[in-house]
Amino acid sequence: MRGLTGSGDGGGASGGRVTGGGSGNRSGGGNRRLLTGWAASSTALAGLAVFGLFTVSCSTGGTGTRDEGPAGSQPVARITPTASTPSTAEPAPRVDAVALLKSDPKVSGRVRTDLKPCTGDEYPVDTSYGSLTDAPAADVVVNVMTCGDSVGVGTYVYRPRADGTYQNVFTTEQPAVYGTIDRGDLVVTTQVYGKKDAVAYPSGEEVITYHWANTRFSELDRVHNDFNRAVGAGEGDFPEPTEPTKN
Repeated sequence: MRGLTGSGDGGGASGGRVTGGGSGNRSGGGNRRLLTGWAASSTALAGLAVFGLFTVSCSTGGTGTRDEGPAGSQPVARITPTASTPSTAEPAPRVDAVALLKSDPKVSGRVRTDLKPCTGDEYPVDTSYGSLTDAPAADVVVNVMTCGDSVGVGTYVYRPRADGTYQNVFTTEQPAVYGTIDRGDLVVTTQVYGKKDAVAYPSGEEVITYHWANTRFSELDRVHNDFNRAVGAGEGDFPEPTEPTKN
């Protein structure tokens, strides 16, 4: 800061004019008093500025964030994964499907006679368990096939009784038939063959959906699919792979 110089004739300070009234002595005394007051005010202002800087530096702590205690003093929340609840559903009781078929009068004599093990004690029988008839236990769908080419010859549905026995509630016996459980309904698929069709290449299929109501199965939906007869008719080479086109 540049100094201020008083003059006996009431001269001002460089950079500003201070005018005193009266004689030169009074004027000089007034200037001295003004200078003394100015210096005191400047010192006070400088002290306030330093205090303000000190206060700001303390409040920020030099980190640019607000200080409200030691870092990491707050507890960290942790999520503990809960163990999944195990399933309480009991597995469906297994049945002797071969014994059911051989003791069932609704099964034709031919199927019962031809039902023999293919190898060892393995019978050509598939068994499915599920809910079809709203019974207290799982219903049983049994498919009987041939040993040589696994072509279905019969589909049967057995409903459990309260005493643990089973009742035959559905029977269909025809070539290339197979039954499955689909979302609570019985779906029976039958392959359709022409006169010159090989077993592996049927001409089409019939897909019939049955729904249980009023103590019996009723047809709910029927779909017929025709297959392309050219598929599998000859042997051909696969085309050579080509590179994808790039723009």
